[in-house]
Amino acid sequence: MRKYLNCLALAIVAIFLFTIRSYGQDMPKELYSAAGIPDSLKEDANSVVRYSNDEVVVEGAGKAVVKHHLIVTILNEKADKQAIIVLPYNKKFFTVSDISIHVYDAAGTLIKKYHKGDMVDVAALDDEILISDDRLLGVRHVVSGYPTTIEVEYEENQTSFIQFQWDIQGEDQSIQSAKYSITVNPEVGLRYQTRNISLTPNKTSANGKDTYIWNIANKKAIKVEEGAMPWRVLPELKIGVNKFEYYGFNGDFSTWQNFGKWQQTLNADVCDLSPQRVAEIQKMTDTIKTDKAKAKFLYEYMQKNMRYVAVTLGIGGLKPFSATFVDQKKYGDCKAFSNYMCALLKAVNIPAYYSIVHAEPNEEPLDPSFPFDITNHIIVCIPFKSDTTWLECTSSTKPFGKLGSFTENRNALLITPEGGKLVNTPKSIADDNEFTSEVHLAIDSDGSAKARVKILGTGVYRDDYIGLSYEKTDEQKEFLMQALNIKQASVFDFTQGKDEDGVREVNLNLEYDRFCDIMAGSKQFYRPRVFDLCAFTVPVLEKRNSDYYFEAPMKKTCVTTIDLPANYEVEALPANQNLKFTYGNYEISYVYNAAKNQVISTAKFNITNQVIPAAKYNEMQQYLDAVAKAQNKKLVIRHKA
Repeated sequence: MRKYLNCLALAIVAIFLFTIRSYGQDMPKELYSAAGIPDSLKEDANSVVRYSNDEVVVEGAGKAVVKHHLIVTILNEKADKQAIIVLPYNKKFFTVSDISIHVYDAAGTLIKKYHKGDMVDVAALDDEILISDDRLLGVRHVVSGYPTTIEVEYEENQTSFIQFQWDIQGEDQSIQSAKYSITVNPEVGLRYQTRNISLTPNKTSANGKDTYIWNIANKKAIKVEEGAMPWRVLPELKIGVNKFEYYGFNGDFSTWQNFGKWQQTLNADVCDLSPQRVAEIQKMTDTIKTDKAKAKFLYEYMQKNMRYVAVTLGIGGLKPFSATFVDQKKYGDCKAFSNYMCALLKAVNIPAYYSIVHAEPNEEPLDPSFPFDITNHIIVCIPFKSDTTWLECTSSTKPFGKLGSFTENRNALLITPEGGKLVNTPKSIADDNEFTSEVHLAIDSDGSAKARVKILGTGVYRDDYIGLSYEKTDEQKEFLMQALNIKQASVFDFTQGKDEDGVREVNLNLEYDRFCDIMAGSKQFYRPRVFDLCAFTVPVLEKRNSDYYFEAPMKKTCVTTIDLPANYEVEALPANQNLKFTYGNYEISYVYNAAKNQVISTAKFNITNQVIPAAKYNEMQQYLDAVAKAQNKKLVIRHKA
C-alpha cells in the first residue's frame, strides 16, 4: 500500500561567525566542513547528519506544506547511499518544488550543484506494478573522496495524506543536531508517539494553531546488532491525525475501528459478482459438503486462474479492483485478489474479512494503543465456527490455510461491517517449517566421492525451493551452497522434484574429485556429511542488547548413508552428541554396519522459538559453536590389513 512518509529531518540552533545563505537562513559554515564534526559523533558512524530541519504546516485534513533541509556528511563508502536523492511525488496530490542539492568536499568547499532539471523523472514502477501515477525524481552523485557533504533542500505541497513519520536516525549514523516541527489546526486532532527514544516536544499556540517542536543534539551512532530488527532499535517519531483526507476521501483515524470503517467505504462497491456469476460459482461447489472444503476449492481455483499485476492509479493504492474486474481480466494485486476471494466466498454464503497487515518476516506489528498505518499487504480471514482460517491470496503456490513468515505471528486489521478490528495471525511452530533430507554418499579409495541428496521442505523451506525454480542455474547453486554450507563440488546438479500437500522435493547430485580431508598412510579422515544442518554461528559478544530473530522456528533432520571404499573399514566414529539450549537442540548419532561396510548418521537440529531474548544470546552463541564443532568431528577409516 502506498504511503507518503516524511523524509529524515534534523536541525541545528548554534550560531557561528561565518555563514552560508540558505532558505533565507544564515547557515554556519562549519556545518559544511568535516572538521566541524565532534570526535564522539564519528565513533561507529558511516555518516553524520550535520543539520536537518523539517517544517510541517497542516492547514486542514489532507492539506499540508512541508519544507525539508538536510546536510549530511558521508564518512566512508558504506554511506554512499546518502548521495542518492530520490523524491516521490504525484502530479495531482503531492508535488515537489524548490529542489536544491549541493555537494561539498572535506574542507566545506562547494564542488557540485544539482537542481530539478538535473534529476531523472520516472514513473514509480517495478516488475509487478504495471501502471502508476506515482513518480520519482532522482539523482545520484558519485562520491570521489571522503568525507563528502551533501545538502538537500526542497518543499512538498500535499493535498492528500493520512499521517507523518520522522525516521530520526539511520543505522550507523550519528546526529549533530536535529529538529522536527509541525503546526496544525487543533480540529484535525494531532497525535504523536516516539519509539526507541525518549523525546518530548515543546508546544506553543498562536493564531488558532498549535506548534510542536522536537529537538535532538549530539546523538551517537546506533549499530544494529546481527539478527536484530531495526524497528526495535532505531528511533522514530510517528504523527497521526484524527481527521484526514486521502485522494478526496475523508476519514477518521482516531481509532482502529474508525479507520476500518473508512476502508470499508472504499471496498463497499467492489465486492459483488453478478447474479449470473454467483450462480455459476454455486454450481461449481454444490457437491462439496463442508464450508471449509468449499473455501479450499475456491482458493485453489483462484490460484490457478489469476496472475499478479499491480495498477496503482489514484486511490488504487488503497482501493481494490472490483471483484467482477478480476473475475473477467484474470489479474490483480494483493488487494484485488483478497477482495475477489471474499466475493467468491460471499457467493457461497461463507463470511470472510478483507484483512490489512504489515508484511515481511518479523516486521513491526500494528500498535493497538496508537492507530497508525504501517500496513503494506492484504490477506483474508475466514472465521469458521471450529477455527479461523487465513489465506495468502497473492501466492499461487501457498497451501490453503497457510500464511508463512511473510504475515504470520503479528496482528492484522480485519475490515468488518462494524469497522476495523485488530486480531492476531497464527504463530508457526517448528513442525510447520520442516527440512527433511536423505543423503547417500559413496566414497572411493582415492578420496573422491559421489553423493545423491533428497530434500523435502515445508513452510519457509518450501517457499525457498519454489523461489529457486525461477532463478538461473548459477544463482541456484550459490544459494544452496551458502544456505547449506556445501563443500565445493566438481559436479553440482540441482533438480526440482514433486510439490504435493505442502511439501516440496529437491534433489542434488554431487561429485567430488577429493572429498577426503586428510590422507595419511593407510588412513583417511572425513567430515562425514555433505552439508550442515546448521550452517552458521554468531559472534561472541560481551553484552547483547537486542533480541535475535530467526525467520521462523525450524525442525531439520538428515540421515546420511556412507558407502566406504572396498577394503576399508572404520577405525573411529565421531562421538554421538546431544546438545541443548533453552530454545533448541542438536542430536547426532553414528552407526557402523560392518556387513554392508556402511556408516549411517542421523542428525537433528531444531530451533523452537522465532525470537531469542537478548538475555539468552550468549547461551545460543555457545550452543551454535558447540553444534559447529560437532559437525566437524572426523570419521577415520583405514585400509584393511
